[in-house]
Amino acid sequence: MSPKTPDLSLTIGGVHFRNPVIAASGTFGYGREYQGLLDISALGGICTKGLTMEARKGNQGLRLYETPSGLMNSIGLENPGIEAFIQEELPRMRGLGPVIIANLSGGSVEEYVRGARCLNAAEVDLIELNISCPNVKAGGMAFGLEPQSAAEVTREVRQAAPHKPLMVKLSPNAPDINAVALACLKAGADALSLVNTFKAIAIDIHGRRPVFNNISAGLSGPSIRPIALRMLWELYEALAAETRDGKPVPLVGMGGIASANDALEYLLAGAAAVQVGSATFTRPALMEEVISGIEGYMTEKGFEKLSQLSIR
Repeated sequence: MSPKTPDLSLTIGGVHFRNPVIAASGTFGYGREYQGLLDISALGGICTKGLTMEARKGNQGLRLYETPSGLMNSIGLENPGIEAFIQEELPRMRGLGPVIIANLSGGSVEEYVRGARCLNAAEVDLIELNISCPNVKAGGMAFGLEPQSAAEVTREVRQAAPHKPLMVKLSPNAPDINAVALACLKAGADALSLVNTFKAIAIDIHGRRPVFNNISAGLSGPSIRPIALRMLWELYEALAAETRDGKPVPLVGMGGIASANDALEYLLAGAAAVQVGSATFTRPALMEEVISGIEGYMTEKGFEKLSQLSIR
């Protein structure tokens, strides 16, 4: 008798995912950009590019810069604006199959609230709140760097979008990411995703100046995976007393996933799901390989349900 096909499905905030592999925000466009390169319908979910109320052209100058085992980016939230996304991109996304996660960004609480209201009335399945954005009213400090500002924007977005599950994307640059996470949960978050990119700098030694116009940029890729994994492990422990519907708070892990084994590390460490990002630039079909690899591992080990994977 052949082994039973394992069940890779899961639920986050009441939303059903066919499997735990999600395309990370800013690395997969709106899905259509990858059509013909992989079976998009096989994915668990797609996170949109960071969306703001007004359209943004993004940063000037160099936007991507490779480092050993990593990639630095300074895109600047280039996007068509939330209303244009809802009218032009969302209908196409709905036909792709995976869960649609709208990544909400903004430069002020008021902008986040306006965006949340629009998304609350749209056919997105879940909102991922990006709190790594600079708070223009606080001198440019990111909302997610300290608990009070993170809680404020989470609370306001929760109230503005009561009909959508809310996942907050945490910044690894916070002095105390666990405290920020707890503040977001108390303010109404249903789930947490971590981590966003690490703040980094590269220098052009021949031009004798920083590579990026904005000086610093975000570092992603395999070089950050052990640190991101450690942060998820420690956050899982810090949230031991917190539950959602009697279960552990759903954590979506990301950072440097480039293989099924990488994804399995996050799932074993307590992640409910994973997001795959910059690795898809060079291997567009990677997420299909990751899904297949997780299923193969579960079959080999005799696991029937995804929840059995965690060693926590």
